[in-house]
Amino acid sequence: MTTDDFAGHVAHNANLSIKAIEALAAYADLAHLLKQGDVASEYKTSAKKMAEKWIVMAQEGDHYKLAFNSPDTWSQKYNLVWDDLLGYDLFPKSVRETELKFYMTKLNRYGLPLDSRADYTKLDWSVWTAILASTSEQFNAIIDPIYRWTSEGPSRVPLTDWYDTKTGKQVGFQARSVVGGVFIKALADRKLTAKWQNKDTSPGSKQ
Repeated sequence: MTTDDFAGHVAHNANLSIKAIEALAAYADLAHLLKQGDVASEYKTSAKKMAEKWIVMAQEGDHYKLAFNSPDTWSQKYNLVWDDLLGYDLFPKSVRETELKFYMTKLNRYGLPLDSRADYTKLDWSVWTAILASTSEQFNAIIDPIYRWTSEGPSRVPLTDWYDTKTGKQVGFQARSVVGGVFIKALADRKLTAKWQNKDTSPGSKQ
C-alpha cells in the first residue's frame, strides 16, 4: 500500500520511503524535546543513514526512480518538502535540484504527472513539489499549468485534486479537504521570513 494506492500498489516506493525517513527524524525530534537524548541520537542517526542509502538505491541517471526496483520510471518526490520545512536536511539540496530539472522535461499543458505510469496528477502534491524549486522560474513552471487548468479545465466541479494533465478532465475525487495542501506555499514563505528575521525555526520552537 502507498499513499497514492489509487494509482496502483507499488512496493519499495521511493517517495513514500522519504516520508518514512522523515518520520524517524521527527521521532528523534520528539525524543529530544522529552530530553531522551540517547533515543534522539539513535533515531537521528538512523534517519541520516537511510537518507544516504536512499540516494544510492533510487538514483537513475538524471533523476530518481518511482520504486527502488523499478528501472526506467520516475515520480514526483513531493515528500521531500518536509525535509526542508521541518529543518531536518537529511537529503542534500542536489537531490531536489536533480528532480526539479527532470520535472521540467515532463510538464504537460495542465501540470506535472504524478509519475511515469499515467498522465494524471494530484493537485495538492503537485504544489508540494513546486515548493522544492530553487528558482522562481521552476516554481512558476509547475504552478502556471495548474492555474491554467483551474481556468480552462472542462470538469466544472468543486475543486478536484485528481485530474488529467493533458485533457484537464477530472479523474476522480472532488471537494476533499486535502486540497488545503495548496496553501503550503504560505507555510514555506513563513519559514523563510522567520529565517530573515533570525528567529528560531527549528522543530519544536514556539514560532
